[in-house]
Amino acid sequence: MADDDESRTNLLEKNEACPGCIIDQTKRQQQGVPYLHLSFIWLVSLCTALPISSLFPYLYFMIRDFGIAKQEEDIGFYAGFVGSSFMIGRALTSIFWGKLADRYGRKPIILIGTFSVIIFNTLFGLSTSFWLAVSFRFLLGCFNCLLGVIRAYASEVVSEEYNALSLSVVSTSRGIGLILGPAIGGYLAQPAEKYPNIFSQSSIFGRLPYFLPSLVISVYATGVFIACWWLPETLHTRCGIARGRLNDDESRGEGLDDQKIISKPSLLRNLPLMAIIIVYCVFSLQEIAYSEIFSLWAVSDRSYGGLSFSSQDVGQVLAISGLGLLLFQLLVYPPLKKALGLLVLIRLSAVLLIPLLSCYPYIALLSGMTLHLVINCASILKNALSISLVTGLFIMLNKAVPQNQRGAANGISMTAMSVFKSFGPAGGGALFSWAQKRQDASFLPGDEMVFLVLNLVQLVGLILTFIPYISQIQ
Repeated sequence: MADDDESRTNLLEKNEACPGCIIDQTKRQQQGVPYLHLSFIWLVSLCTALPISSLFPYLYFMIRDFGIAKQEEDIGFYAGFVGSSFMIGRALTSIFWGKLADRYGRKPIILIGTFSVIIFNTLFGLSTSFWLAVSFRFLLGCFNCLLGVIRAYASEVVSEEYNALSLSVVSTSRGIGLILGPAIGGYLAQPAEKYPNIFSQSSIFGRLPYFLPSLVISVYATGVFIACWWLPETLHTRCGIARGRLNDDESRGEGLDDQKIISKPSLLRNLPLMAIIIVYCVFSLQEIAYSEIFSLWAVSDRSYGGLSFSSQDVGQVLAISGLGLLLFQLLVYPPLKKALGLLVLIRLSAVLLIPLLSCYPYIALLSGMTLHLVINCASILKNALSISLVTGLFIMLNKAVPQNQRGAANGISMTAMSVFKSFGPAGGGALFSWAQKRQDASFLPGDEMVFLVLNLVQLVGLILTFIPYISQIQ
C-alpha cells in the first residue's frame, strides 16, 4: 500500500511538471475568451501565410527581369515553377515535422518554422536568377512546418468551448496573410520605380527591386520568433498520456498500471480523416491556382483579356479583400456556422463560388471606377467563401483524431495538400500562358477557358463533400 501511495505521489508530481497537464488545468480554470492564446495563434498563422503569396503581384515582373522567358506569353509558365517549388518542398517534409511535433512538442517546431522564414524568405528577396529563386522557395517550403503544427496547437490550447473560435483564428489569419502578403508585395516591390523620392536606383532596393517586401516579412517573422519563446507547450510529455494512455483517470494518477498502454491506431485507416484530407486537397489546388491566375490575369494587358493593373493595383485589391475577410470571419461566420452546421456551410460556399468565378472574364470588359468597385466586391466574396471552406475543414480534421495524433494528422494533410498545391501554380501558370495564345478561339477563348477549368476543379471538390465518411465527423 505504501508503495502504491509513493507511486501515486510521483506520478502526480510528474503531471504537475507536464506542460500538457498544466495547459489542461489552465483550460479548466479559464474564464472568458483566451485572448493571449488566440494572439499567439494569430501571429504564427500570419507568419506562415505571408511568404506564400507575397510574390504573386510582382512574380510576373520578376520573371521578366530574370530574362529566362523567350516571349511575353511564356512568363506565366516560368512563374508557375517558382510558386510550385515552395509546395514541393513542403510536401516532402510535412509528415516529418508533424511526427516531430507529436514527439518533442509543438513549441520547438514552431520556433524552427519561424526561424526558417527569416532566413530563406530574405534570401529569396536577394535572388538574382530564376534558379536561385526556385531553390530558396524550395528550401523555404522544406522548413515551413508552421501551418500543420499551429492547427494542432490551436485545437489544444483552448477549452472545447472556444475550439471552433481558435481554429477559425488560424484560417482567418492565414486568409488575411494570403491577402496581406500580396498587398506587401504589390506596394513594396520595385520601390525605386514607385517611390523615387525615397529609394534611389543606386541603392540596394534599386539594384534588388524585389528585396524590400521579403525584408519586411522577415522582420515581422523575427518579431514572431522572439514572441514564441513565451509560447506555452500543449503536448503531454511527462505523464501517462505521454506514454500512450488514453484513459483520463490514468492521466490524473488514478490508474498506475504501466501495462495499460494503448497503441495508436493507424491514421491511414481513419477513413473520415482520409476523406476530409482528400476534399481539403482538391479545394487547396483550386485556391492556389486561383491565387496564381488572378495576379497574372490582373497585370496582363487588356489585349490579352486582362485588367492592365500594376502590381500596386493588385496589392490594393487584395488589401481591401483582407479587411472584408476579417469582418466576415469575426461577425458573419460564427452565426452562419451555428445556424447551418459545418458541412452545409462548406457545401454552400463551394456552390456559390462556381457562378462567381464564371463572371470573372466579363469583369475585364469594365473600366474606370466600375471595374475597381466590381473586382473588389468579387474578390471579397471569393475570399470569404474560400475561408468558410477552409475553416470548416480545419475543424473537422482535428475532430477526427485524438491529441497524440494531431501533429501527424496535420502533417499528412499538409503533405497531401502541398502535393496538390505544387501542381496549382505550375498548372495555373501553364494554363494561363496557353489561354493567352488562343484569344480568337471559337470555343471559350482566352481567359474564359481558365476560369472554366477552375470551376471544374471546384465542382469536383463539391462532389467529394458527399463522401459518406465525412458526415461522421459532425
